[in-house]
Amino acid sequence: MGAGGNDMTLAEKLTHLRITSNISQEELANKLKVTRQSVSKWESGENSPQIDKIQEICELYKISADELLNDKIVIHRGKKLIPSIGEGFKTKYFGTDGFRGEVNKVLTGDHAYEIGRFLGWFYAQPEYSGQKPGYRPRIVIGKDTRRSSYMLEYAVAAGIAASGGDVSLLHVTTTPSVSYITRTDGFDCGVMITASHNPFYDNGIKVINSNGEKLEDEVAFLVEAYIDKDMKKLGIEENDLPFASRENIGTINDYSSGRNRYIAYLISLAKHSMKTLKIGLDTANGASFMIAKSVFNAIGAETHVINNNPNGLNCNLDAGSTHIEKFAKFVKDNKLDVGFAFDGDADRCIAVDENGNEVDGDKIMYLLANKLKREDSLSGNTVVATIMSNSGLNKALKAKGIDIVQTKVGDRFVYERMQKDNFAVGGEQSGHIIIKKYATTGDGVLTAIMVAEEMLERKEKLSKLVAPVILLPQKIKNVRVTNKAAVVDDENVKQAFEKVNKKIGDNGRALLRQSGTEPVVRIMIELDNEKQCDEYIDEIYQVIKKRGYICE
Repeated sequence: MGAGGNDMTLAEKLTHLRITSNISQEELANKLKVTRQSVSKWESGENSPQIDKIQEICELYKISADELLNDKIVIHRGKKLIPSIGEGFKTKYFGTDGFRGEVNKVLTGDHAYEIGRFLGWFYAQPEYSGQKPGYRPRIVIGKDTRRSSYMLEYAVAAGIAASGGDVSLLHVTTTPSVSYITRTDGFDCGVMITASHNPFYDNGIKVINSNGEKLEDEVAFLVEAYIDKDMKKLGIEENDLPFASRENIGTINDYSSGRNRYIAYLISLAKHSMKTLKIGLDTANGASFMIAKSVFNAIGAETHVINNNPNGLNCNLDAGSTHIEKFAKFVKDNKLDVGFAFDGDADRCIAVDENGNEVDGDKIMYLLANKLKREDSLSGNTVVATIMSNSGLNKALKAKGIDIVQTKVGDRFVYERMQKDNFAVGGEQSGHIIIKKYATTGDGVLTAIMVAEEMLERKEKLSKLVAPVILLPQKIKNVRVTNKAAVVDDENVKQAFEKVNKKIGDNGRALLRQSGTEPVVRIMIELDNEKQCDEYIDEIYQVIKKRGYICE
């Protein structure tokens, strides 16, 4: 929020207060006896109100001048309360990135409608919303380019409206844009329809809280209770949630202006003109297919874009951050300065240097940590990574006097640790990078801007900026299994890993983890000998196969 991470600028406060008070710019202009253009300039940060208008605004919204003018004071009208569920509960459908799976097999339109029904009801409850009885929740929805995203979007919206909530549609947009608009425009929550880097036939429903963060597990648990019609957990005696009627039925409105404000926000973060840079973009036929090019063109870069023609069936198909090979060749063959590849919802970014070499999330974190340290903005002098990050990152950061802490895999866990200790940057090898100063979630386009900024600031090629990170060979085998939790807990599998780790010794490591979004376990070997990596992976794979977990 604003330039200070958890800060909130005057422009953001003016926008937030107006929207949460259900006042249009024209209505506010009439109240303050100014032009609508003046209000618009205040909210964009182009101009600030005069002192007499500041006083009138404070009286109108019943807020002190200090609360309005002090960027360190963050205001949220209608503070949300987390329900108390107790300890030891587990979610059934919602993983680390929402409810995800193959459409009409795992995730259906009925599920989407039920999630909408719950959200429209839940955020109207005074004990959770902090609002007065009769409050109409405001929920914003975005989606990626999959064919099924439209079906799921309409179903969620219908459910919200049926429960009495008002829906604002951002249409095709990125996950980080939904996060940004949810927190800056005062929505009760946001919903993103996406399965991120998964193939087009999968989709997901990701719910974002009013702070722009991933939904609390306690709320997800109650969503699932409603899906399973376990109404007692919701304190409801009837068989269903109440329906809104007559004038209380919710509205569904276009909100593409919110997406445009997000684009303007990204553009505003660039301190340098990029007119000297030739930048390649691979938008994975996904949510960033319009946004990424618009942003970099506005900053002045010469852009060369591939995989920007979505048809509903080609999202992530041999494209984007998980299929970097063709894009790397594209960058090298076209003699570009740098390339940035995103995934389906653009919360990831993988870079490619001028020689066509991949620059993964580990190397990007190294670059950004050095940038922030030089700017005296690396709070705690620490980077937050996950257990999957390469040992080469640890060594390179240590050589620069920067500490590193590791979490479980998942950008959610990275962000939680960043929040807990107020660390400035963190991320994953896969390209989820969180820069707390600017965002509450991974943002691929934002990450790309910051990498390009560092190239211009240092007047260096990307290859040189990340050269100190010497990665150990790391082989990962994704194994589709019948029960991923059972594989991880299996004693025979554990013994196989212990055996391999003893063989590797101090020269590397072996790691097993389950995917948070797919029925997959990942076998990872990190060792400076690719042949041995393959041998150890096969050794462990054969144990998993012998135990009967492999999906044939």
